[in-house]
Amino acid sequence: MKVAILSPIAWRTPPRHYGPWERVVSLLTEGLVKENIDVTLYATKDSVTKAKLRGICERPYEEDKSIDPKVWECLHISEIMEQADEFDIIHNNFDFLPLTYSGLIKTPMVTTIHGFSSPKILPVYKKYNKKTYYVSISDADRSSELDYIRTVYHGIDINNFTLKEEEGKYLLFFGRIHHDKGAKEAIEIAKKAGMKLIIAGIIQDEKYYEEFVKPHLGDDIEYIGSVGPEKRDEILGNAYALLHPINFNEPFGLSVVESMACGTPVLAFNKGSMPELIQNGVNGFISESIDEMCEQIKDVKKISRKECRKTVVERFSQEKMVKEYIKVYEEILNTR
Repeated sequence: MKVAILSPIAWRTPPRHYGPWERVVSLLTEGLVKENIDVTLYATKDSVTKAKLRGICERPYEEDKSIDPKVWECLHISEIMEQADEFDIIHNNFDFLPLTYSGLIKTPMVTTIHGFSSPKILPVYKKYNKKTYYVSISDADRSSELDYIRTVYHGIDINNFTLKEEEGKYLLFFGRIHHDKGAKEAIEIAKKAGMKLIIAGIIQDEKYYEEFVKPHLGDDIEYIGSVGPEKRDEILGNAYALLHPINFNEPFGLSVVESMACGTPVLAFNKGSMPELIQNGVNGFISESIDEMCEQIKDVKKISRKECRKTVVERFSQEKMVKEYIKVYEEILNTR
């Protein structure tokens, strides 16, 4: 089986710090290589992989602002499409745009929908609904207007996350500084609980940061910026709990799973995929409000940090994700 995997070019694959789609693509690609699948990864030319690497864009456009995203995304996608007949299957992780090429090639394409950035992109998915294949990353993130071959949860490399059995001393917010992710709410919860809060993540909305985060920074509320893999393991593992008071329907939530892999329970609002990832009292708590989340903080002590990690090993490992995708590829090829 020859598989071509199309990664985004906003960040390197794998990303140096932020880049959730690219991180998942890297884990899948390297996992497929371990399974002796013939894989070609289409990503930025500075990407790192044990698969065959093909790229046309030298660097990620988020790291080099001289790169025009629209121009290089078009060139990047056209590269894989012009070479499509070399492969048995193309796995698109680049959102909706590659679908518009799919009618021009004979190679079957499967698209992992990493979340809908806007309802406005649905017409593209609907047009190619019966002609290609869609994978959802959670049952909650499915559109009733589309057909799906399967839900495949993201997996993580367990070896990159260290179980910390000792209870941490601070609360952690780990995600984009944006209204969707709820940094403002996390600050309010930490203050009500009387606990230190560490905030980690890229500032995606500068105005939001200036208005709702920066004024509160001090000894008890600390912003440490975006962090790479080693620092991520440290700050996740040493936290008392991860606060995830999201204001949108989260398609999956990598930081939630990564936190649990370190043994750190997660407190999340009941939105999107959270009920699929979090089992109340086992690896965290689901809440409906700020006040309810504040009340749950004291109950975190009752959760076994070993059990948090066990749920990830069983449900969200890289190996499990890879095997699920191989089944998807085989099913597509067998039906054709």
